[in-house]
Amino acid sequence: MLTNQRSSRSLALVTLLGLVGVGVCIVAGFLAGTSAKLVGLAIVAVGIVFYFFTKFEQAVLVLLILRSSLDVFSDLQIPAVFAIGLDALTLLYVIVLLLTGHIVRTDRFWWFLAGWVLLQGLWLILLHLGALGLDASYLPASIREWVRLFSWVMVYLLVMQLKDRLPPQKVIASLFLALLLPIAIGLLQICVPSLTASLFSGNAGADIGSLPSEAHNRIVGTFGTANTFATFLLLFISLVFWKLNWTQQRWFWLMLLGLLCFFFVSTKTLFSLMMIAVFVLVLITPRLNVAKLISGMLLLGLIIALFASTEFGQQRLASITQTPLLNPDIDISRAILLSQGDSNSFNWRLSQWYLLLNAWKNSPIFGYGLGLSMPAAGNDFLPHNDYIRALVEGGIIGLVSFLALFAAQFTHLLLLIQQTPYGSKQRNLCFILLAMLTSIPVGMITENIWSHTTFFFYWWTLLAVAGWNWNEQQVREDMTFK
Repeated sequence: MLTNQRSSRSLALVTLLGLVGVGVCIVAGFLAGTSAKLVGLAIVAVGIVFYFFTKFEQAVLVLLILRSSLDVFSDLQIPAVFAIGLDALTLLYVIVLLLTGHIVRTDRFWWFLAGWVLLQGLWLILLHLGALGLDASYLPASIREWVRLFSWVMVYLLVMQLKDRLPPQKVIASLFLALLLPIAIGLLQICVPSLTASLFSGNAGADIGSLPSEAHNRIVGTFGTANTFATFLLLFISLVFWKLNWTQQRWFWLMLLGLLCFFFVSTKTLFSLMMIAVFVLVLITPRLNVAKLISGMLLLGLIIALFASTEFGQQRLASITQTPLLNPDIDISRAILLSQGDSNSFNWRLSQWYLLLNAWKNSPIFGYGLGLSMPAAGNDFLPHNDYIRALVEGGIIGLVSFLALFAAQFTHLLLLIQQTPYGSKQRNLCFILLAMLTSIPVGMITENIWSHTTFFFYWWTLLAVAGWNWNEQQVREDMTFK
């Protein structure tokens, strides 16, 4: 952590910014005759670095808040540029800390996560050597996936550098500002869907192009799909529950909870209903009583009723009855055949899983490579099951490592719960995150949650903050629904 010793800090800043400035000037000299835009970008980069180092705490909070608004610009590669820039800033900051003899804040779980991501690099080597189910021509796509995972390690590391510099409650409170633009855009989609569709048609992500036909039914906010918006909202719904444990302004947080639940339902995602059901169940189980049970059931009943209140939602729920899940007359083989023309998303998933499992048999041990489930399937669709995705991309070894990552998170949160004072804000947050973590593997059965980069961006942020030393006295606070 940087200290208040101004001379050491100033020397580090002057040295760093001087080197950066010289490098930019040299590069600018070569680029001036080629592209004025590149020179402008170099100057902007210097300004960002200067701001990042001189206003570190503020800059990190701005980066955390900003991330939720970027997915809508996926066609312009803005999220990828943001991730690479954040990685570079984090590494640069850590290097300066090391060179100036300051402490780089980490914890045990960060080392596990860093080691886990480093292990995933094995698949890059195997792909380059031609030892996987696809050849080395797919290496760039696999490298992009590894860089995406690496950026999660950097987010965790960057947030850890705020430890002992900002109160954890302030960091979490700042994250709620990340809701502003997604919710605002969501309101526009509800109130002026035609305007929103025209705004997004030219620069949105992969699925935004379908907005003109979906805008009246499924709300996506600033995200590429309604599914990614749903997991983002569920994470913040869990944070509102945490706030309700101890805040004195309950009316405000109850109103925010209602607003988030409204948008959550407006995404019209079936998997999200399963996730929030598991979340609420885990939340109320430790001290189950009649009041908590009734409150939990009322919340779930309200969400399901809102979901089924529209024709689109009714069609989504009715589609389940035409699947092997609820119809004994339809077996898996028939469902796969029906998927060719019945427009039933669950039957289509069965067909996709069958296709991918057959492909996995050709490379069972190490799979096809990171991020290569779509080429393995041959139809440009993700698996819509993250366990099958892990199996196809990483083989049996990859699936085991995938499950190990979630087992490590469960263990980490359970240990934090045991180590923190009973009834403290930190303990309540850890328990809320544990309930959220329990719901994620359920959603992964039918959805591509592993691809929800923004969700994991904020997830790793919260997991890092949960492990800080909150210095709370032992207090007793009622849990939600008590």
